[in-house]
Amino acid sequence: MTPFVALIPARRASSRLANKVLADIGGKPMVVRVAERARASGALQVVVATDDDEIKSIVESHGHRALLTRADHVSGTDRLAEAAQLLGLADDAIVVNVQGDEPLIAPDLIAAVATLLDRRQDCEIATASHLLADAHDLFNPNVVKVALDARDTALYFSRATIPWARDAFARDRSMLPPGLPVHRHIGIYAYRVRFLRRFPHLEPAPLERFEALEQLRALWHGMRIAVHVTSATAAPGVDTAADLELVRTLFAHNG
Repeated sequence: MTPFVALIPARRASSRLANKVLADIGGKPMVVRVAERARASGALQVVVATDDDEIKSIVESHGHRALLTRADHVSGTDRLAEAAQLLGLADDAIVVNVQGDEPLIAPDLIAAVATLLDRRQDCEIATASHLLADAHDLFNPNVVKVALDARDTALYFSRATIPWARDAFARDRSMLPPGLPVHRHIGIYAYRVRFLRRFPHLEPAPLERFEALEQLRALWHGMRIAVHVTSATAAPGVDTAADLELVRTLFAHNG
């Protein structure tokens, strides 16, 4: 197995659901459930990177490691860059960013993006996707799509409908035409530490500002992103109170 470190950025602030990383999921805070999933992936280390003393204390009380990082980071990737520095990780070490609001994330998926990045030396980042089967998701701007090349390297990420089936959608947009290669992006990333050190100094891209997709900054600056295509659909994350109730229900049934 590829050696890697799983880092979990966790902030108390949330625009849609206050204190969500500490929300109870089956008797434990959500961020602790995420750390458990990351630990099951086979990561060499699992570390929560937070700007909040209480989150740090709670994570440590459940037997996981946590680092206190600055409160002024503008993105989770910036927070990971500081965490990698605090941990003294080598430039070629692989770090997987596991979001603190993904308590049902598959451990195998965490390991898969790390393995892919290790294999794809031509890429600075690895992420994941799965084929979409629902036309509603294709036209939903909250569902991020990714277009791939022949080697499953990302060409572009968008909230728009990509690729656009010109003739089929002129007739009917209620279903996907057979064979349309439309991929839903799964928001997990593996990085080499040297990229994390560089990222905070990259100028934000105009595409990134309009799409509100941070990964477009890497593409804008000529970097390559490998994509692990999985047959499994993404487990639901938690952005809203309704998401939280769904995750609690799924956890109660599946553990």
